[in-house]
Amino acid sequence: MKEGYGKDGKNGNDENQDKAAEPSHDSQNSHNSQSLLLPPRGDYLTLLSYQKTEVVYQLTYRFCQRFLRRGDRTIDQMVQAARSGKQNIIEGSKAAPTSKEMEIKLTNVARASLEELLEDYRDFLKVRDLVIWDKNSTEARYVRKLGQKAPISFESYRAFVDTRPAEVVANIAICLVHQANYLLDQQLKRLAKDFLQDGGLRERMTRLRLQERDRQRNEEMRNKKP
Repeated sequence: MKEGYGKDGKNGNDENQDKAAEPSHDSQNSHNSQSLLLPPRGDYLTLLSYQKTEVVYQLTYRFCQRFLRRGDRTIDQMVQAARSGKQNIIEGSKAAPTSKEMEIKLTNVARASLEELLEDYRDFLKVRDLVIWDKNSTEARYVRKLGQKAPISFESYRAFVDTRPAEVVANIAICLVHQANYLLDQQLKRLAKDFLQDGGLRERMTRLRLQERDRQRNEEMRNKKP
């Protein structure tokens, strides 16, 4: 199943309500057409990419408060980059029903913002001659293992962020940003594939208009038969 999206917009309660209401054939056709035209809105809260970027934002805010001096412009840059990472996932998910192009664009913006944040963390370590963990180091592997726990929450990292030195917290952030970037890369591949296969709102409108014309034509032909 595609991450964060169901097959349709209904649940069991909706189905029971439809049966109780006993809609006419015409109203059912209208409902089906609307569902095809505007697919279910994405639930960003179920996206692993969003959950991961939410942790990155929480961590970054606290990192800047602990380790950067008040008035340092880097604080605003890092916090805004972290916020942009998660907010653009939200906006992209909400735009999905009417514009796949916008969803892809905003997801790309989220990805770019996290890449900027990643470089900020690297720079923080480099200019202070602190170590950047190798991806296969014991520490990095531990953070990756920690990130596999569900649900993904900042609480899994709070104790480290609140007590460990800057070098450790920055490296944890780097690991988390890499994880979020990987998830966004996979998400973008899926979105591009879906767009090439199904098109956007304009293509769906065209298909539905053609289907409706065929339906009307077939109905007219049936009515003309003696």
